[in-house]
Amino acid sequence: MALCGPLHLALLGLGLGLAGAAETPGNSSLGLLEFSLGKFRHFVLNKPFPEEAVLRYISSNVTFIIFQVHSQYKNVTVSFNKNPPSGASGTGVDKGLVSTLRPEQSICTWYLESSDADNVWSVAVPLSYSEKDPIPGGCNLEFDLNVDPNIYLEYNIYETVIKFAPANLGYSRGTDPQPCDLGTGLDSRWRLQYDVYQYFLPENNLTEEVLLRHMQKMSMVSQIEASGFKVATLKSSEKTIVYFSSIPGQGVIYNVIVRDPVLNTSAAYVPAHTYACHFTTILDNCSSLGRLSTKVFFTIFAILGLFICFFGHRFWKTELFFIGFIFVGFFFYILITRLTLLQYDGELKIFHDDAVFWVAFSCMAISIPVVFIGCLRILNILACGITGSYSVVLAIDSYFYTSLSYITLNVLKRAVNTNFNRAYTNVPFQTNDFVILAIWVMLAVSGITLQIRRERGRPFFPPHPYKMWKRERERRVTNILDPSYHVRPLRERLYSKLAQFKQLFHEEETTGERTPLLL
Repeated sequence: MALCGPLHLALLGLGLGLAGAAETPGNSSLGLLEFSLGKFRHFVLNKPFPEEAVLRYISSNVTFIIFQVHSQYKNVTVSFNKNPPSGASGTGVDKGLVSTLRPEQSICTWYLESSDADNVWSVAVPLSYSEKDPIPGGCNLEFDLNVDPNIYLEYNIYETVIKFAPANLGYSRGTDPQPCDLGTGLDSRWRLQYDVYQYFLPENNLTEEVLLRHMQKMSMVSQIEASGFKVATLKSSEKTIVYFSSIPGQGVIYNVIVRDPVLNTSAAYVPAHTYACHFTTILDNCSSLGRLSTKVFFTIFAILGLFICFFGHRFWKTELFFIGFIFVGFFFYILITRLTLLQYDGELKIFHDDAVFWVAFSCMAISIPVVFIGCLRILNILACGITGSYSVVLAIDSYFYTSLSYITLNVLKRAVNTNFNRAYTNVPFQTNDFVILAIWVMLAVSGITLQIRRERGRPFFPPHPYKMWKRERERRVTNILDPSYHVRPLRERLYSKLAQFKQLFHEEETTGERTPLLL
């Protein structure tokens, strides 16, 4: 475990007055940043000019400190030394280091620099813990740092994966940490538990200020418990890996609290964030996720959906086309994605089993038709109103993000991706979602009410085409005054048409005599 000592004391003494503005945002011209425990500081990093972060007056009851730094999408490197050896630095957008304190030590120093860009807005904070608190990442065997409190995040179009190193039990200054693989009893690190939390940023907001401000709500244990949503609790015997549904364009912050149930203590890892998209690439850029073709398609789809919402039952064939288009589109999308290499860019554990999920989904899908089996016209009008108005929700999602679109998207992901059953599918539900939900309900209720009032006193459904043809045939047979009664049978008419068609290929005979007149 890396140690931090009282480095550059003379320099700190000279810069005491110049570094007094440690709690205010700014850029240090002298490359020296003063920090206080638990206090966040905003600053700007430039590539050629590394910053030195200093924490002084550390209390004697503090055993270790987690120093963490965050930026939106530009990498930042944090290290113990100016020229760090292997395992003594971390690079990324959410990185932290664990500094173990020696006896009588009261000063810690870290070094910050921008890895590949200038003017990197960042926020950093040092958090202190005592000897009874568990040490996040204290039993790291997978990642680069000796003690790694970081959460490693990966994502694709379907799911976001977070990984973290197991923690170890705390210990006092000047003593050695407990071995990680010695015994599995209550006196070892195997008694620790991990609570995984999720926090959604405001929807349709990709600004640095919002991210860095909300990152403070997911850094300390008390704030994580107050602001975050606990998704899962892992035991030490389980793999420290958790899967979530990806939400492109939506900012999400993840963190883990490790708890010691025997000593009733806890500590937080370094939070990690993602938007499930890129800020620097042209393809799948966060600010231009909606393609023009997608917007055009869903706009036309919404116009047809509004027609079905208000007039679907009257125009029966149009409704059949609309509903059939949805089912066929879903079926072929799933079929093509599952059987070819082509890829397109209530949280209960029991539903992670595919059999349970699809049986429950099927039961819910047929429950409403079973309830309304005696009122088929009402059932059809409900289907027109709800389905047609939901197409407007999908159209809005192509322009502005809304969580309501994941009612269908998560089901589609589950059908397409065989591993999606392990992902937690939480989505944010914020102000704009309430507005769009109100629009959906208003359109559905208006369409259903209008169609019920208009269809009152009318036949339940248009007559079946076969029955109409059969009734018309019987009418022509019995009514000799009907001109259609005298129409020849179909076979004779076909033969007549065929004979006329053959005549087109016969040479026409000339009129008049073929021999000269005899005198």
